[in-house]
Amino acid sequence: MKKSAFLLAILTLAAFISIRAQEEDEVIRVESSLVILNATITDIDGRVVTGLQRNRFSVFEDGVEQKIEFFSAEETPFAAVILLDTSGSMEERVSMARAAAIRFLQGLRVNDMASIFRFDSKIAQVQEFSESRDVHETIFDLKSRGMTVLNDAIVKAAEELAKRHEKRRAIIVLSDGEDTQSGRTSDYALKAALKADAVIYTVDMSAANGLRRTQNVGVLRNFAEKTGGRFIATPGGAQMRQAFEEIVAELGTQYTIAYDPKNNAKDGKWREIELRVSRKNLYIRTRKGYNAPKR
Repeated sequence: MKKSAFLLAILTLAAFISIRAQEEDEVIRVESSLVILNATITDIDGRVVTGLQRNRFSVFEDGVEQKIEFFSAEETPFAAVILLDTSGSMEERVSMARAAAIRFLQGLRVNDMASIFRFDSKIAQVQEFSESRDVHETIFDLKSRGMTVLNDAIVKAAEELAKRHEKRRAIIVLSDGEDTQSGRTSDYALKAALKADAVIYTVDMSAANGLRRTQNVGVLRNFAEKTGGRFIATPGGAQMRQAFEEIVAELGTQYTIAYDPKNNAKDGKWREIELRVSRKNLYIRTRKGYNAPKR
């Protein structure tokens, strides 16, 4: 990948945004105007497909085709926030989650940035954004305790990622999926992630069984599917290592597409997005939609 080429693409996108702001009588609607999609395209064997050209893609919002204003298929750096559930329900699985986070960091490429937060009854940053594959020593002092603020942690991660300049952003959640004390709902957390253009990858660390496990898994699946991420059911072993390698690879090779919605009503309503590719036997993972800005 040529870093200069991607920087040029980002500058082009920034210039387009700036012009639109001026045309709108300096009304600050920039961040809510362009809708950004980070899409992963795979074949029937699950392999990431690269090299697709812009004319292969079409975007529909609520069934209406949109004009693609920006397209990039460059291999680019990403920013990620890793969320470690250290609540009382995690018990001995905190060490497993910690090991999984370390594996993810070890897969980072040059210029990929990652930060680590832990959450139980509170949320605390364990490691600031860095491209280092080494973890801060405090991660080894983490113990399971307290309640669970999963939704609040996702909101915090989204807020941190919204400050980043990288266009490809991800939240990696290592949790049993049970929220017991958040001030925000899962729907609010989902909207925050979508607003930050962040893809959520969830790893099921649950030890529960029956209906409780089904409910927790459903929460984790929903976060992943609605944002275009992946739900990982296996919490350890070779499959976990492979899954993390695939996540790092796909985050770096996603297609970034942006469009300016034809429907400019600021009604706060949900807008459904469908991304299509004119080639058979391909699977598309991207965000399912977004909430329009509200006056």
